[in-house]
Amino acid sequence: MEKAFIHLSHISKSFDDNLILDDLDLNIRENEFLTLLGPSGCGKTTTLRLLGGFDTPDEGQIFFNGADITALPPNERKLNTVFQKYALFPHMSIAENIAFGLKISKKSKAYIADKIKYALKLVNLEGYENRSVDSLSGGQQQRIAIARAIVNEPKVLLLDEPLGALDLKLRQDMQYELIRLKEELGITFVYVTHDQEEALTMSDTIVVMNQGYIQQIGTPEDIYNEPVNAFVADFIGESNIIDGIMVQDKLVEILGVKIPCVDTGFGSHQPVDVVIRPEDVELSDSGEGFLKGDVTSIIFKGVHYEIEVRAGGYDWLVHTTRMYPVGTHVGIHVIPFNIQIMNKPESSDEKAVEIDV
Repeated sequence: MEKAFIHLSHISKSFDDNLILDDLDLNIRENEFLTLLGPSGCGKTTTLRLLGGFDTPDEGQIFFNGADITALPPNERKLNTVFQKYALFPHMSIAENIAFGLKISKKSKAYIADKIKYALKLVNLEGYENRSVDSLSGGQQQRIAIARAIVNEPKVLLLDEPLGALDLKLRQDMQYELIRLKEELGITFVYVTHDQEEALTMSDTIVVMNQGYIQQIGTPEDIYNEPVNAFVADFIGESNIIDGIMVQDKLVEILGVKIPCVDTGFGSHQPVDVVIRPEDVELSDSGEGFLKGDVTSIIFKGVHYEIEVRAGGYDWLVHTTRMYPVGTHVGIHVIPFNIQIMNKPESSDEKAVEIDV
């Protein structure tokens, strides 16, 4: 296994009586773009703050390149943080904000001037050197915060939902800029977001978190195509999640109908969660399929239609490029490979099996 650049070892953290992280263990590789993804309160921002040195774990250790940095203050760690709130200095110009860390490091004036120009070009704010912070929009301020972190050439860049204030087009542009930065500068990125599309677009590795636990670690493709439980399947994209009974290997029953699948090892007549992505549901207006139902709503999404079909007592979500008017009687078909079977959790906050990466 590749040696971890950063290792969070058995980290637990509580605030007052609220347990935020429970025995979290995580490896981060050098030059990796790793995203911590999950709903509000799942522990992702706390994990980032622990990495940055802004909080201290109640239990566990944090290792950076083999050295224990658990007790080091933020200014002694080779990590820079871009916060959700911009934390810019309002009494300084844009250039002075970007140069702040470089001046502390006693870099030359020529070096600082070059870095300021480079950073402003990188975030599409050339010519803004002498502007005041108050003259910028929220999105522009966030870009300056990213520029200020980048010019210090940290080994690791920690980002707490840094693109949330940007409009859709600019957010997409900045996503690709951050990916390019990682490749150009060799910086390890640890990125916090609740935006699934953002995580899928940017990440080498996604860590899905819920209620202080890691639910799954994997590539974007693994997380989307092979979620380990219904929480991950539902949180990453949209899914039809249906109660089922695993009749036997490669045969599952949902909504009173037995259908073939490719999964094995779940035993016989065991309750399971059956996950089917909307884009994997095929409709037929001839009525062919393992279920028959009626279209109850249709929304045009640009590249596809989002359709709801009432069939078998369940409201199916379907993504298709073909338009089916409301009231159309259709058949539902799904190929076995696109049916994902998962064990039912024992409780809503059940910890997933830990995955070593």
